[in-house]
Amino acid sequence: MNHLPTFDDVVAASERIQGHAHRTPVMTSRTLDEAMGAQVFFKCENFQRMGAFKFRGAFNALSRFSPEQKQAGVVAFSSGNHAQAIALSARLQGIPATIVMPEDAPAAKVAATQGYGADVVFYDRYTEDREQIGRDLAEKHGLTLIPPYDHFDVISGQGTAAKELFEDVGTLDVLFVCLGGGGLLSGSALAARALSPACKIYGVEPEAGNDGQQSFRSGQIVHIDTPKTIADGAQTQHLGQLTFPIIQRDVDDILTASDAELIECMSFMAERMKLVVEPTGCLGLAAARQMKDELKGKRVGVIISGGNVDMVRFAGLLAS
Repeated sequence: MNHLPTFDDVVAASERIQGHAHRTPVMTSRTLDEAMGAQVFFKCENFQRMGAFKFRGAFNALSRFSPEQKQAGVVAFSSGNHAQAIALSARLQGIPATIVMPEDAPAAKVAATQGYGADVVFYDRYTEDREQIGRDLAEKHGLTLIPPYDHFDVISGQGTAAKELFEDVGTLDVLFVCLGGGGLLSGSALAARALSPACKIYGVEPEAGNDGQQSFRSGQIVHIDTPKTIADGAQTQHLGQLTFPIIQRDVDDILTASDAELIECMSFMAERMKLVVEPTGCLGLAAARQMKDELKGKRVGVIISGGNVDMVRFAGLLAS
């Protein structure tokens, strides 16, 4: 079995990223608390550098490169947020970066990735294998491949968001975390089990792409076709060899949310909390609202994964 990261690795990551990653705010909504009959604490990673939690894992991973690796460069594949995270982290550490992105990635994410100085290689997400393209580039040019979630240092870095949440608000009864490939969820689970052992942990993924839920219930990693959902940050096809065993061991259940529910949550957070949150970042709140009756009187944590959404698309979704 693969050697899995532990909470000690999350602690080490938090020391490495300190002064580079933002310690993002925790926000609340009196309106929501009254409607839910619970106390809900939002960890706002939409205020993280490059607009999403992914910066944590990317910076942590690149900071552990040898001088030879730094000189040769890094390659990554991503629909957007990991792309920007690697591009910015590489720029800050003087490392050349190549990013494999789908042709239909949000224009704002592509522009940001290129703006951070990375070379972008495009592919068709419905017909081509981004992982194979990444491996080929790494082999051909001697680059180090940093995948978006299934990587020891990436998972450890992502766990720092939940670690900060527990440090700032204390123990929680329930924690909702967005789920794509499982980097944020597995890292959060490591932090939760150490800092708030009785906390129930729920991963939340798009209804159209419930590979994590299928995997969790069947006990083995289930592969699916690329799901069609507005939650582009969670259009993953399977969990990872490192993320799945942690999720299996430490997470209580995997829930799903529909695109319609995500739009409702985007609208609520924009209107009532003045927060721009991308569709994927709304997964946690959507699931919390579904479980309203079970959460009465509870202290609830929700990790908002990011806010990188094209403004024209954002307006279009809210108007739909």
